[in-house]
Amino acid sequence: MEGKKEKKYWWKAIASFLVVLFCMPLGHALMIVTEHALQGSALHYAAFAMGAVGLAMAIVGVFVKGDTKQTLWGFFGALLFWTGWVEFLFMYYAERFGTQPQLDPLTGEVVTRPGYLIMPTSFGFWMAIMVVYIFCVRTGCNFISWWQRHLFRSRKDEIVTRPLSRHTSLVTFMEFNMIIWASYLLVMFCYDPVFLGDRHPVTMLVGVACFICSFFIFAKQLRLSAWGANIRMSIATVIVFWTPIEILGRNNWLSQIWMTPREHWLEMLILLLALILLVVYLLVKGAQRS
Repeated sequence: MEGKKEKKYWWKAIASFLVVLFCMPLGHALMIVTEHALQGSALHYAAFAMGAVGLAMAIVGVFVKGDTKQTLWGFFGALLFWTGWVEFLFMYYAERFGTQPQLDPLTGEVVTRPGYLIMPTSFGFWMAIMVVYIFCVRTGCNFISWWQRHLFRSRKDEIVTRPLSRHTSLVTFMEFNMIIWASYLLVMFCYDPVFLGDRHPVTMLVGVACFICSFFIFAKQLRLSAWGANIRMSIATVIVFWTPIEILGRNNWLSQIWMTPREHWLEMLILLLALILLVVYLLVKGAQRS
């Protein structure tokens, strides 16, 4: 007798994927528009306020009811937190202490802004947090669970004895920050000519590998019946999928309209409206399921 065919939730996976995907260019556009709209101290205060609002949203999400709502609070909170307290702070200190941007040797155009050039210095902090997750946290993350199985083998239950308190909003918040942080570290190390360089074959191979891996993650996402779980898995799917887009854009093989949002305001507006409609839809469907 053939085994029962596992159900796939195509619409849930696609809708969740699109919600996170639309936020990637919109997040870039938000940072650039904020830079152009504000100058000096006003920009720094606004960026700090943005990060604070993001953190507050993730904390508020702990107290709301419903898995889908908690996930969305954590996700959008993480997006604002990363933009305000990570990207803007790297940019502020890089510019304050005179870090020069990386220029294209042929055109003289800026290819990497100063803040991103110093971001790889945070690798040690990222590793410290990952050590805590791998050794101290029983989690549903496939990446962390893989390392725990292969590092600890039969001693996994002895070393990683229990999960942390599970608050869906904060789980989503940390998931987004850790994965996007890892993505930035990966591409910045690849772009560095001391290591590889943006046109190095290995850098291209990294992009291809991420593109292929995103389909494997999406395949797992298809089997998730809950909206909240689908959105959380979409964070990994989209960020891994976005890595080759960043590499293609870096090499001018793809037009990055989100880097010039004022010239492409109509496209950005359409993305924003589509995102709002999808979020409203997810909230309604999540409430019906609760």
